[in-house]
Amino acid sequence: MRSLNARCLVARNLSVMSLIVAGAIAPAAYAKDEALAKAIAGSHRTPALVARDSVRKPQEVLEFAGLKPNMVVIEIIPGGGYWTEILGPYLKDKGTYYTTVSPASGGERAVAGATAWRKKLDDGKAALGMVKTAEFGRGTTDIVPAGSADAVLTFRNVHNWMSGGIAEDAFAQFYKALKPGGVLLVEEHRARTDQPQDPKAASGYVREDYTIGLAEKAGFKLAGKSEVLANPKDTKDYAGGVWTLPPTYRNGETDKAKYTAIGEADNFLLKFEKPKK
Repeated sequence: MRSLNARCLVARNLSVMSLIVAGAIAPAAYAKDEALAKAIAGSHRTPALVARDSVRKPQEVLEFAGLKPNMVVIEIIPGGGYWTEILGPYLKDKGTYYTTVSPASGGERAVAGATAWRKKLDDGKAALGMVKTAEFGRGTTDIVPAGSADAVLTFRNVHNWMSGGIAEDAFAQFYKALKPGGVLLVEEHRARTDQPQDPKAASGYVREDYTIGLAEKAGFKLAGKSEVLANPKDTKDYAGGVWTLPPTYRNGETDKAKYTAIGEADNFLLKFEKPKK
């Protein structure tokens, strides 16, 4: 009888321990940023952009960056607004959100582009909130007041700065804009490591180690890497560069099924931190 009671006591203790362990693990399973998930699920988003979520993985990417709704965030070169439609609602109540436009010194085309983007933001302010704009590009020095941003985000842009000869200057501007402890998130098409880096990145691919070097030269420290955007099927040897693949399809209908099967480029995702003083 005593042996039976002892066995029952052990079983009960093991059961309690299991519940405790389960309770400790459970929060990690529910670590999703619900405010971010709500912004991603918003009905305001453009259907064609929503269709790209399976490839761009916005929840995973922005959670990797460590964003919070009360941050000051700068998105560098927002393009068609994929990330803007998510970050605007996410930051509109408690945070501050900047998107960059080309400086007026860039000429008539730059001015026209900036004007069109500001109109788009104004037209969408009910959903996006009061998104601010800041100039960034050749000849700029201060995107925002120095040391005022919590995060700078850039998606698939490093090759363009390399082509234009402003890559080092761009990273220096990001460093200047961030607070000590602030984060820089960089997504880019990953080049092969068995070939030297083309300093102009004509193929659209950039070596991961080269990008880390650019950031470290500006003063950043590497804080993390993510493989959430990796694509091992990308052979990176196309005559038309990365634009051969979707969504650009530089070759049109020629071998389109082949490139569709490969999918979008193999992209790396890096997180850097501006050291705390």
